[in-house]
This record gives sequence, C-alpha cells and structure tokens, in this order.
Amino acid sequence: MPSPEDSPHNVRAERAVIFAVALGTILAPLNSTMIAVGLPRIMKEFHADVATAGWLITAYLIALAALQPVTGKLGDRLGRRPLVLGGLVAFGLASLGAALAPSLPVLIAFRGLQAVAGAVTLPNGIAIVRDVVAAERRASRFGLIGAATGLAASIGPALGGLVIGAAGWRAVFYVNVPVVALALALAWRSLPRTVRTEPAGPFDLLGSLLLCGVLAGFAGLLVEGRGSAGGPLLAASAVALAVAAAYLLRHELGHADPVIHPRLFRIRSFAAATSGVALSNLSFYTTLLATPILLANRFGWGSVEIGLGLTALSGPSIVVAPIGGRLADRLGRRAPAVLGHGLATAGLVPLALGADRSTVALLLCLAVAGVGFGLAMATLQTSAVEAVGPAQAGVAAGLFSTSRYLGSIVGSVVLAALLTTSGHGVSGFGSVALLVILAGFLSMLAVLGLRGRVPSGGPEPARASGLT
Repeated sequence: MPSPEDSPHNVRAERAVIFAVALGTILAPLNSTMIAVGLPRIMKEFHADVATAGWLITAYLIALAALQPVTGKLGDRLGRRPLVLGGLVAFGLASLGAALAPSLPVLIAFRGLQAVAGAVTLPNGIAIVRDVVAAERRASRFGLIGAATGLAASIGPALGGLVIGAAGWRAVFYVNVPVVALALALAWRSLPRTVRTEPAGPFDLLGSLLLCGVLAGFAGLLVEGRGSAGGPLLAASAVALAVAAAYLLRHELGHADPVIHPRLFRIRSFAAATSGVALSNLSFYTTLLATPILLANRFGWGSVEIGLGLTALSGPSIVVAPIGGRLADRLGRRAPAVLGHGLATAGLVPLALGADRSTVALLLCLAVAGVGFGLAMATLQTSAVEAVGPAQAGVAAGLFSTSRYLGSIVGSVVLAALLTTSGHGVSGFGSVALLVILAGFLSMLAVLGLRGRVPSGGPEPARASGLT
C-alpha cells in the first residue's frame, strides 16, 4: 500500500524541488567551464597576460571551495529557502555586473561575487533535497542532480564557444540571466520553508573567517606552488597555514556552536564520503586534464577531436549517475560506491601498462572509468548529507563539496608537477597513470566505510559519531 509520502501531490512537489535545485546547481559548473573559451578575447580587450586573466578561473574555484561550509552552516541556522533564493538573485546580479565590467579587476571582482552566490546556493539546495526526499529515493534524486551538474560542466565550453562566436565574450554572462530567472521562479514556488533549529550558541564568526582563510590559503598555496621548486616565501606560507589550521581546530573544539564540528569526521559514513569524493575527484580530474595533452602530443588530435574524445570519460559518467543512485536506493550506499570506484580503477589500470599508446584502447579505458565514476557519484553525496541530522545537513553538504573541489585542485597541481615538456613533446604520462590508479584504489578503500543499508532517515548514532 503506498505511503502518504507517495501521493501524486507530494510526488509533484518533490519533482519541482529537484528541478529547482538542479537548475540552481548547474550555474556554478557551467560558469566554471564556459568562460574558458573567452579568455583569449578577454586578454586581448584588457591587454592582460595569462597569469592575470587566469584568476578569473582560479579565484572562482577557490571561493567556491572555501565558502560552502560556512554558507551551509548559515542555512542550518537561518533556514535554507531564503539563502537559496538570495543566492540565485545575487548570481544573476553578479552576472550582469560581469557582463558590463569596464576593466579586468572589476570583472574578477564580479566573478568572485558569482562564486560567493554559488557557494550560498549549492549546499543549501542539496540540504533541502535531503530534507524533502525520503531515504529510499534520496540517492536516485541526487543522481539526477549529479547528472545535470556533470552535463552543465561538459557542455560549458561548447556553449561558451557558440555564444562568444555570435555575440562576444560578455554574452557568456548574459546567458545566465534566463537560467537564474527560471530557477528563481521555480524555487520561489516549490522550496519549503524549513524550520530553523535553535542554535546552541552565537554564530561562530571567528571560526568562519579562519576556515575560509585556511581553505583559500591551502588552495592558493597549491596553485602558486604549481611546478615551483619552493623557496623561503612558500615555506613560510606553509608554516603559517599549518599554525592557522591548528588554531582553527582548537577554536572549533571549544565553541558552543562551531561552524564545522571537527567530530563530524568521526562519523564513519561522513568521513568515508568526503575522503572518497576527494580521492575520486583527484583521479577523475587529473585524467580529464591529462587526456587532451596526451591526445594532442602523441596522436596529433585537434581541438574538435579532443573534445569528442573526452566524452568517452564524461559521457558515461553523466548517463550512469542516475542508475548509480537507483542502485544505492535498492542495494544500500556502500555497494554502488565500492563497485563504481573499483570499476573506475580497473578501467585506468591498462593505461599504466601501455594502453595509452592506442587511441581505441585509450578511449575504451576512459569509457570504463567513466561508468565507474558515474556509479559512485550519487551515493557519496547522499551518504554525506544523511550521515548527520537535518540540523547539520547544510554544513555537511558544504564540506562534501569543498572536498570535491580540493581533490580537483590537488589533481591539477600534481599533474603540472608530473608532466615535463621538452623539444620531443610531453613526457610523464606513466607517472600520471600511476597517480590516478592509486587515487582510485584509495577511494575504493575509503568508501568501504559507507552504510551497507539504506538508512531510515536519521543520522548515525551520536555514540558512534562522537557528537553529543
């Protein structure tokens, strides 16, 4: 007999929430890849070099990675609906400001505001899905959102190229406006007014600032140290960052209502999900960045061929993500994640054995790995947000997303360190293959800590998690 939650009205309301959250979620990845095509024209108009213009992407990614735990915590305290609506409005206004920017510094500033708005919207939208959708359907819904996110990131360069070719680089920001308007209209009608939780203490402003500083500093240190041999300034920055991180940990342990509870990572499923996504994204993103270099230098492929070749990795991942979510709802959270990461690792192993010397073998390996990554995608996000109670779902979603971004940033840095350029081309792909295989294998081990069964909806016991 169907439960009241499965009534036609509730099912329609749930679908409306999923569609609204998915639309809001795609804005961040779409804008992280769409602008890449416009960088040459932006550099030419503002007479900027590559390093300066590169901050349009770097600052955007660092802000998204650093802010989401804090904005998720704000949603836990203030309610998620107003933050999602406010984040969407802010993203639209920041996009208009970027489109009208008279100089590169102003453009970078509005890109930063886009990232802030995206960081407000993302974790709170995910937390709303956790609140609204029953546990037995939760992973499949996250699979749909994950597929939409992956699709947005994949089509970003192609869409950016079409828009820029027709109307110039400023049009990539104008194109956000109708998407924001539709997402805002749907969110206004469908997002529930969640009950605020009574905070245990004042908002942790110092912890929030420290957390953003430590995460942004870590990401910036990796970016600035990319391919660098080090130096006194880099070493001093690393020491200062370690001291700040230690002080942050001490402060959070002593605060009545910390912005991130360090003991969250004592919850087995949460620790497994965040470490699993960091390692798997390191493997996925490094593969995604290394493949175009390999195809161009070893096989002489052009940009169009490379773009099509990359769909061997990203395409299966997008298609399989909803299937992985359905499997997680039927079989439990652990099985699809372990299967997915195992399959991804197995697909990449032949690359270390010489399969990268044949285009057919290379693309086949990428396709198998893409299926594996797709299978695990939804169950990791689901496990992270349901490992805690509803009152902490926002900060859990933010920390999960931050872990994903940090995995990508580390992957890009390590890739730059492993690949070497000479007059004979680029070498070091064997080391890259070993890295992505190791990261994939470690992610498979990490997700063994996920729940084996679909939970009833509550968090893991406080006794097991250390949260009291």
